[in-house]
This record gives sequence, C-alpha cells and structure tokens, in this order.
Amino acid sequence: MILGLYEAHLPVSNKKRSIEFYSKLGLELAWQDEETAFFWIEKEKSWLGLWEGEEHKIPYHPSVRHVAFRVSCEDLKNSITWLNSINIEPVPFGRRTSVESFIRPNQGNASVYFNDPDGNSLELMCFVSVPEEMKSITDKLSFEDLEMWKI
Repeated sequence: MILGLYEAHLPVSNKKRSIEFYSKLGLELAWQDEETAFFWIEKEKSWLGLWEGEEHKIPYHPSVRHVAFRVSCEDLKNSITWLNSINIEPVPFGRRTSVESFIRPNQGNASVYFNDPDGNSLELMCFVSVPEEMKSITDKLSFEDLEMWKI
C-alpha cells in the first residue's frame, strides 16, 4: 500500500532566504505562493514544503523540525567537503562533538547533520551494509571502524 514518502514540511521565518538555501542543496523549486515554497526531493515522487510564519519559533524537536535526505554512501563520505563548498557548516549530532559522518550499526545507516537558516535539523543519510555480528552495537562508528571490523 505505502510506496514511499510524498511530502514533509518545515517552518521558516523568511521564504526568500530559505529558497536560496534549499536551492544551494540542489533541490528544484516546484512551486511557491505568498507563504509557501515546495521543492522536489525526488521529482514527481516527493517534495519538501517550507511554510513562512511564526511557527519557526517552535523549539526544535526532531518530531517537528527535522528532515533526512537519502544519499549514496559515497556521497555521504564526501558530504562534509560538499557542505563546506556551498558554505554550509555541518553540526554534531546529539552529544557528539565531531561533525564527521557516523554509522549506527544497529540501524544499518549513516548520517551527517546540518541546519537550515531557521535551525531546522537536516540530515544526509544512507543505508549501510553491516555484518550480522555488528547489528547489536549501539555506539556510533566511523566508516573506518566498519572497514576494520570487516577485516
């Protein structure tokens, strides 16, 4: 029945500034009106709606102000360089101090985090093939840790 995610929404304080930011990420503007802008995440499959208004003042919580974009593992490994090249600073996740990509072996995915101009949490994320014996590990690992484990 469910085929995928159709849309997600984020609150923004300045639609024009947000359009510039999300365009830098390579997303295509699908349409806009006075208060909203929609960007294709995957053209004609899924999009992101940005809504200008006071709601951007809602304190951050991942259940209301977070979106993860799916990328390839190779792109994730190069994401810090790419983000820096478009003047976007990666941020540490949770209690981590490093902004480097990390793997969640128990979930089989890897991530890098950054924020939009309104402090909405954005994530670049990919699936990672994890050996069965690592799937109980809840610590965050680097790609190098994963490669060493496989040896």
